[in-house]
Amino acid sequence: MTDTSTTRVLPPHVETNPRLGTWVTVADGVVEVHVGKVEFGQGILTALHQIAADAFGLPMSLVRIRTARTDGPDQGVTAGSLSVFQSTPALRHIGAVVRALAEPAGDPRSFVGRIAALDPDIDLAAVDADASCGDRVAVGTDAPRIDIPDKVLGRPRFLTDLRPVGLLHGRVLRPPSPAAVFASLTENWSATGVRLVHDASFLGVVGEREDDVDRALASLAAAVTWGERDSLPDEEDLTAYLRSAPSEPTTVLDEGPSTPTFTSSYSKPYQAHASIAPSCGMAQWSVDASQLRVWSHSQGIHRLRDAIAGAVGLVPGSVSVEHVENAGCYGHNAADDAAFDAVLLSRTVPGRPVLLRWTRPDELSWGPLSPAMTATVSARLVADRIEGWSYDVWSQGHTSRPGYVGHPGLLATAHVSGGSPLPPAGDPPAAAGHGTLRNATPIYDVGPRRITGHRVTEAPLRTSAMRSLGAYFNVFAIESFMDELAAHAGLDPVDLRLALLSDARARAVVELAAQESGWGDPLPESVGRGIGFARYKDKGAYCAVVAEVELETALRVRRLTVAADLGMVVNPDGARNQLSGGAVQSTSWTTLERVRFDRRRVTSTDWESYPILRFPDAPSVTVSLVDSQQPPLGAGEAAQGPTAAALANAVHAALGVRVRDLPLNAESVIRAIDNEE
Repeated sequence: MTDTSTTRVLPPHVETNPRLGTWVTVADGVVEVHVGKVEFGQGILTALHQIAADAFGLPMSLVRIRTARTDGPDQGVTAGSLSVFQSTPALRHIGAVVRALAEPAGDPRSFVGRIAALDPDIDLAAVDADASCGDRVAVGTDAPRIDIPDKVLGRPRFLTDLRPVGLLHGRVLRPPSPAAVFASLTENWSATGVRLVHDASFLGVVGEREDDVDRALASLAAAVTWGERDSLPDEEDLTAYLRSAPSEPTTVLDEGPSTPTFTSSYSKPYQAHASIAPSCGMAQWSVDASQLRVWSHSQGIHRLRDAIAGAVGLVPGSVSVEHVENAGCYGHNAADDAAFDAVLLSRTVPGRPVLLRWTRPDELSWGPLSPAMTATVSARLVADRIEGWSYDVWSQGHTSRPGYVGHPGLLATAHVSGGSPLPPAGDPPAAAGHGTLRNATPIYDVGPRRITGHRVTEAPLRTSAMRSLGAYFNVFAIESFMDELAAHAGLDPVDLRLALLSDARARAVVELAAQESGWGDPLPESVGRGIGFARYKDKGAYCAVVAEVELETALRVRRLTVAADLGMVVNPDGARNQLSGGAVQSTSWTTLERVRFDRRRVTSTDWESYPILRFPDAPSVTVSLVDSQQPPLGAGEAAQGPTAAALANAVHAALGVRVRDLPLNAESVIRAIDNEE
């Protein structure tokens, strides 16, 4: 007899977190849904609130989303525009199980009461429930952001607002350069109202008053001497450094492309996360030092817990981490490092919570950076067809989060006694599209392809994930080159793209962006229009951006037109905010941002030496969304690469000069003009 039954496929996050009570509790007559994804300004908790409300068949007023804690579900890292994609099937399955067991018929509040009576140890994998049931009531609406009222009204919400009983404040004195080691401290140094914490090259101060610890930090900096040496490459020749440094090649495609007819090379510098407020963390040890509580704005609290536990010799179950919002987090910034700094300082005052805040110079010079990158792209152009494509990209790795290659990945572990240097950032070998090679494969029909990434294995500056990882640069390079090929072929850039796109969803997005931007309409002198397009990670959101720029004495971005296919959109207003925010951030990266350094130290340690886009200079942004019922794809990182390319292509349209080295500032424009003469 043949078994015709089918194996039920569970959402991955339900498989790894199968206990009902991990996800669902009831308090004050409201269903509390615990999630492992974290809010850092992107509005994700609002979207998950909408999904959960529909999954349970309840109004949003009877559902509350609880912030991530390590006693809740482990959903990995909040990154990669994956939160809605990963959470939607999990929440729908959980809602279906609850509806099957608690019978939602009748008054919604009675249903909440029946949910409260469910056994928290129910195995979600053991209940046969139909996750396709349930009406879409909240999903698809512009539900107000649940985090905004507190922020607008100035109510305590951020980590730096926390004021638990017995709070102490802390600061850490960082070495002045990546290779510096502690040499000496003025004998009998002391400062009023603070305790000194000193372990090898790790120095910090703890005190009751922030004013005291700030003064003590300045005094301590003057009292310490360091041994320093040159360890950094030539900032003015990063391309040569990346291409000559030891590296590990990974070829993801080699279809034997024919001899190319055109070749160009592109580059980007190191860039900083540059959050408006510096990173912070809070920690409290139990009096007997057997338990540890941590509060952090980390993107991955479970990984952070495990890394901290390993670094201080505790079992993970003895460490709890709770996510609390702070300034925007655009990837792996210094949030994890600040949390561990707080752990080390609070260990000297067991029973007392210590709130640790980084300084602005520390944030810009010691936080993980987005790696410098360089690429060479070649193609064989025959009339209006591309008949072969080669792409080589060099970069330090994009992953050094806590736990990478078994290392805690926390900055202070490199400075305390018995610690070890931080390993070079890497790209997981099992993920060909990760990091350096993210979006390195063109979406266009270009004939035989060869795509190779070269991960630089040296670590002169600490790098890790920043929003969209290598996709930002790879899309900039590929889409700039597409415009160059269009010029060689005598074709309109939009027409060439459409001719080489066989994906109907991709074509629709490019056409929508061109239509909404007035592509082809006449422009004033010194004004240019350019387009950039990509499908994020080759499997995520489709996004096209048209930039309109003006070049007179300086570059001014007048307008950005964004079009995207995100699949099913949970919150249209939130999606538009994500896309416009990503485009504006990319405008800052692309036109302004560059980490500056000499052969010894990072020198861009304030807003003057590391400028970011100011509010008066922000461009007008319009966003159009394709109406789609396809699975949700995420919006947070879709616009960065297309925006960079659109800006570069618009500069060429306005000036007639191709700028291939970021940022698109006066220095790069002048260099490009000199190269063309």
